[in-house]
Amino acid sequence: MQLGIHEACELNELLMSCTNSIQSMALFINQAQDPELRDMILRHFSVHVQDYNMKVEFATQPNGSHDQLNVPPLQQAGTVAMAAAPQPITPQVKLSQLDDRAIATSYLLTLKRAGRDYAWGTFECTVPSLRSFLEDAFRMCSHQAYEVWSYMVRKGWYPAIAAPMEAMHAMGQVYQKVQAHEPMAVYS
Repeated sequence: MQLGIHEACELNELLMSCTNSIQSMALFINQAQDPELRDMILRHFSVHVQDYNMKVEFATQPNGSHDQLNVPPLQQAGTVAMAAAPQPITPQVKLSQLDDRAIATSYLLTLKRAGRDYAWGTFECTVPSLRSFLEDAFRMCSHQAYEVWSYMVRKGWYPAIAAPMEAMHAMGQVYQKVQAHEPMAVYS
């Protein structure tokens, strides 16, 4: 499998990012106080290690990786109700340990950034097996980020505010559905 230079550079960036994610997760596991947060990160940890190892195989083996990334299913959180009042936060300028909110925030932002990087890398990829792997890695980050976001909303650490009905109504007035169910038929 011959990677183009742009693919090799993308893969290198993704490997550095994954190294950082794994090391951050290891730190988070040891510092998390809430068992739910710790268990969630522990559940996610093995697929991040698998993801890293597969990237190493794509970088070092002539045929890439033959493994299939274990993408977790999207956790159905149901309706995520906003906590009565979001908890205010002020960044701390001197820390010896992260609290659970800081851990969850850092982990969520890591997943979001990694997901964007995987999506971007997918568009730059010409090797079908690597492209498919990167698509799976994006889905992994997306599913895990949704679970972390849901956890943060329940804790009052992430404001989930419903769009006003007037905004939704205004959009409904602007955009109308296409009436043709088979749009290509109009060209026949």
